[in-house]
Amino acid sequence: MRNTPTNPVTSRGRWMRPLVAALALTTLAGCKPLDDGMVAIFGRSMRDQRSFDPYENTRPAPEHSVAFAAGNFPTADGVVNLGQPEGVAIPPFTQFDLGVPGVGGPTIQGLVNPTDPTSAQSLARGEELYLRFCVVCHGPDGVGANAYVAAKHPLLPAYNVSGANVAAYSDAYIYAMIRVGRGLMPEYGSRITHYDRWHVVNYVRQLQRQAGTLQAQADAPAPAPDADGGDE
Repeated sequence: MRNTPTNPVTSRGRWMRPLVAALALTTLAGCKPLDDGMVAIFGRSMRDQRSFDPYENTRPAPEHSVAFAAGNFPTADGVVNLGQPEGVAIPPFTQFDLGVPGVGGPTIQGLVNPTDPTSAQSLARGEELYLRFCVVCHGPDGVGANAYVAAKHPLLPAYNVSGANVAAYSDAYIYAMIRVGRGLMPEYGSRITHYDRWHVVNYVRQLQRQAGTLQAQADAPAPAPDADGGDE
């Protein structure tokens, strides 16, 4: 009888079929058998780990830490509110309450600057915030043409906060614009806190004094909006 040579491919296929079947069963059964094998070999599995659902057993704040923000207004300038009753009553208002440029509606007119506008500490804080938030559009000297954004966007009107128009604005109105914005200016109330807005107002007055516009416009009536709509 003639012997038929064995086909190595066919022979390999015979012993691979059980392996494929075992892998298929493992796949159909999910990863649990594989995890059990990993636990048996290594003593651990990725499925067996401690985890928390959102907001479950959250880690408390470190001892003696101070929250970055609190829901209540501070009791005084430079004080962080740690849950005590609010120290100031700030009426809510929107851009509709800004009313006449430079004056504002009754709610705006009722705001009073609680800081010392000549305080060196207030002016230093106001300068810090002005250079952080305002200088890009209003310039380091309060002249819009010198603003950092002017070179990139020459057609974007930047208002002169050191000019005669803003020098005639009330402190309350400038504070209100910082808080809710107006025209092209966005609101900064979510980024600059209550007392810090007044510090910015004080620093803007300092820029106006340096420009020589504050005294000249101290008793002048509020200016009318510009014809091109650039008034803030």
